[in-house]
Amino acid sequence: MATKAAETKTSTAKKAAEKKPAPKPTPAKAAAAPPVLLEEGAAAPAFTLPGAGGEAVSLDALKGQKIVLYFYPKDDTSGCTKEAIEFNALRDKFGKARAVVVGMSPDSVKSHDKFREKYQLALPLASDETKEILGAYGVWVEKSMYGRKYMGVERTTFLIGANGKIAKIWRKVKVPGHADEVLAAAAALK
Repeated sequence: MATKAAETKTSTAKKAAEKKPAPKPTPAKAAAAPPVLLEEGAAAPAFTLPGAGGEAVSLDALKGQKIVLYFYPKDDTSGCTKEAIEFNALRDKFGKARAVVVGMSPDSVKSHDKFREKYQLALPLASDETKEILGAYGVWVEKSMYGRKYMGVERTTFLIGANGKIAKIWRKVKVPGHADEVLAAAAALK
């Protein structure tokens, strides 16, 4: 009888194991090469990307102005939404400081369009689905959550001077108060 009970227990365990799908491995593309770490004073990498509303977002088109380029992980998530709303609310003050605010994530243009419409955002949002520019700025990095490693955007903001050089970098940004801090730096930048 003990053998029959053990067989039943083993059979039940096998069935339970068969029902649970095996976790899918997350490819860690670009993990082989360490991210480029740009420094203050370096030339900002140029880009032209599709943007929300069908507009192209280009560093060259903004040349001669101060640019706040903020990288965020995902449209319509709590931290990213709060950050976008805070930058958007200060849009006029950034304008008075002669600075343009541009957001960038790996989300699609369609996602950016929905995000802008839902929260009435007037900021340009660039789509880098290939992650080429995210890599050039060193913000496409290996991250870890609950012991699982994956590739994602490290929330980072670059203040680029009118001369095209990086004036200030904020890495691993904490959203509350960040837009105000960036505004103060943009206003102080000559």
